Amino acid sequence: MDNIGSIYSINGPVVKVKGSKEFKMLEMVLVGNERLVGEVIAVEQDLTIVQVYESTTGIKTAEPVLGTGKPMSVLLGPGILNNIFDGIERPLLSMYQDGGAFIGRGLNVDILDKGKEWNVEILAKKGDVVSGGTIIAQTAETSQIMHKIMVSADVSGVIEEIVPSGSYTISDVIAKIKLKNNKIVEMKLVSECPIRVPRSYKGRISTKRPLTTGQRVIDSMFPIAKGGTAAIPGGFGTGKTMTQHQFAKWSDADIIVYIGCGERGNEMTQVLEEFTSLIDPKSGKSLMDRTVLIANTSNMPVAAREASIYTGITIAEYYRDMGYHVAIMADSTSRWAEALREISGRLEEMPAEEGFPAYLSSRLAGFYERAGYVETLNGAEGSVTIIGAVSPQGGDFSEPVTQNTKRFVRSFLALDRQLAYSRHYPAINWLSSYSEYIDELADWYEDNVNPKFMEYRTEIMATLQEESSLMEIVKLIGSDVLPDFQKLTLEIAKVIRTGFLQQNAYHASDTFVPIEKQFLMMQTILHLKKCSQKVIDKNIPISQLIETGIFDEIINIKYNIDNNSLEKFNEYNDKISSVCSKLEETL
Repeated sequence: MDNIGSIYSINGPVVKVKGSKEFKMLEMVLVGNERLVGEVIAVEQDLTIVQVYESTTGIKTAEPVLGTGKPMSVLLGPGILNNIFDGIERPLLSMYQDGGAFIGRGLNVDILDKGKEWNVEILAKKGDVVSGGTIIAQTAETSQIMHKIMVSADVSGVIEEIVPSGSYTISDVIAKIKLKNNKIVEMKLVSECPIRVPRSYKGRISTKRPLTTGQRVIDSMFPIAKGGTAAIPGGFGTGKTMTQHQFAKWSDADIIVYIGCGERGNEMTQVLEEFTSLIDPKSGKSLMDRTVLIANTSNMPVAAREASIYTGITIAEYYRDMGYHVAIMADSTSRWAEALREISGRLEEMPAEEGFPAYLSSRLAGFYERAGYVETLNGAEGSVTIIGAVSPQGGDFSEPVTQNTKRFVRSFLALDRQLAYSRHYPAINWLSSYSEYIDELADWYEDNVNPKFMEYRTEIMATLQEESSLMEIVKLIGSDVLPDFQKLTLEIAKVIRTGFLQQNAYHASDTFVPIEKQFLMMQTILHLKKCSQKVIDKNIPISQLIETGIFDEIINIKYNIDNNSLEKFNEYNDKISSVCSKLEETL
């Protein structure tokens, strides 16, 4: 740390430094006598501008600023999973043990446990030619995830020395690689990686598989592809956080990275308590065994909030490079954008719409474009799926963050305040939401679920669209004047809304619904529609059909048919046919 400057001025998290011209853009620096972590964000002729990731209260001008010579980075290695970090990857549990319940400043804690020994299986041998991404060792990080030790992307050479399989700490050298220029590079279980530079991969692969979540309105109506991007916009109280919780709990991703970016402290407390006590339905073990949490609450420094997004995506890319499918939840990107706006204001930059910086769209693009389904450097397949919550003020989707996010995501799950207030969850509005992955995933649904899956989905959506048009008439003159075939559309749409789209997170059979059951539910609802239409075509009043109670029974199949008893759908289909036949016989 030969590069030393001194503080010239302080404006919140923005610190101007003079006395050295050796600082580089995006270099990590240590600010003040307490060595607060910061990052160079602008370099001028005589001044260097630094954003500080900790509270600057109490620091003074003329205090030293030390350059580290390296970019803002995270430490990657075994021990990340089943852990909780702040926005710059400091473990909250270690900080609590060292400094108590309130996070102190300038805490120097180990990011990963340096004393823990890992049972390492060595997969390479002396003399092997290795390059970026080559897996030379592995260790069981948790009961579910095998952590693979990979050669850094910029390293290529021959293994000069390598240790035998055994127990090692993250500080132990396990291999030495001789480069073409005869330089020796030491490999440990951990490595450092810049957070603002995407990790390398061999190439992108067109994604053809959905990220199944067990949520019917998502999996069947507005699917998200593995390696895809999605936004969940919604006003206060519409269920953004709870929808992301369902993603984290039930999606078929191998690893979950959950970022609480600028959210309320009580919400993050709920996440921490729930996730640490949840049992993973796939393995029967703790969900935290394949989860990493990054907690950055609304009262933490805004600069760290801005960095937390990049910390999370870099960790996700690291596990992607091992061949895992990772889902990253960012809750919420609006708070991240607000941090950008505050720092931009302190830098006296020219504001754009609603005070956000002019580079808001490019920053959002840079984040969402780091999602993808890729072939890794070692030839495996891995993916990062990004699901970002957006919190528009007043629920106004025309504000800049929502509109710019919409440009870069391909699945838009718009939460509706009226649905939320009527206790319809997930409160995803089926008229304003969309997914651009439908066509790409059609073959997967047809091959892995049923050839008629997309046909049924189209008919379900058409019924909902027709209901929306009819409701405009009903609001004006009431439903009594409608002919029976239009009244049937309203009744079937009600079954779809309350029996299919609405889901109960607290019911054992309804909180997660396999895709096969979702298809059978659509099939049964459309069978009811078809049989009812035949009854009405014979001039039998729809009121007689409603009086049989068959519509209410179909609404309740989501509760009455267990996820493991799908053969019972045949009984309901037979009952629908029987009820309709009996009505036809009354003629």
